[in-house]
Amino acid sequence: MDDLQSMSNLLDTPHPRSIRSFVKRSGRVTTGQLKARHEIGGAYLVDYTPQALDISDIFPHHSNETPLVFEIGFGMGEATALIAQTLSNTNFICCEVHDPGVGALLKRIGENGIKNIRIIQHDAVEVLEHMIQNLCLDGIHIFFPDPWHKKKHNKRRLVQSEFIKSIVPKLKVGGYIHCATDWEAYAVQMLEVLSSEKTLTNTSKESSGYAIKPEYRPLTKFENRGLKLGHGVWDLVFKKN
Repeated sequence: MDDLQSMSNLLDTPHPRSIRSFVKRSGRVTTGQLKARHEIGGAYLVDYTPQALDISDIFPHHSNETPLVFEIGFGMGEATALIAQTLSNTNFICCEVHDPGVGALLKRIGENGIKNIRIIQHDAVEVLEHMIQNLCLDGIHIFFPDPWHKKKHNKRRLVQSEFIKSIVPKLKVGGYIHCATDWEAYAVQMLEVLSSEKTLTNTSKESSGYAIKPEYRPLTKFENRGLKLGHGVWDLVFKKN
């Protein structure tokens, strides 16, 4: 228990962050999450460093033919774990700043024997800027980012033109950005921002411009509950020219 208590104290230490697109939320880290972090964290957690990351260092069998996807903000990791199992030949670098979410995904990784996920517990904007080389990624997933639904807070939303311009160079030609949101006003903004980026093309054939949900993205329990209550969900998939 001393090890788990020490790990608990470590997890309670605030993470210095400059990003304003997400807020640092408190949450209870369970014993199971602590145990997963203690037992397998060393194999699946990657330290942040302001230097370019050698992908083969974190995925020993990675090659240029192996798809690499970067996920921004995975919450409690339910969808992330399922996607990684569905796309078992794809490697995933996943960023999340919240301790319970990181612990929950590590627990899912351990329970399901998932080998193709690595977690960086740091501001995804800084990770993309400093650790991910240009023409490195096959995909970027941004699922259900904070909608900042009050109009005066809209400027804090992650999906803005400046941010999209900064991450497009990280994609290979033909690589994609997949966004999903359950906040219609944010979906409208996402569609406008992505459509205005000249290096991207909308893959949707729908008149609305929104994509049919790709099969690899599962419906989470939270999303299913919302759909049953009549809430909408909008997917957008744009590819780099």
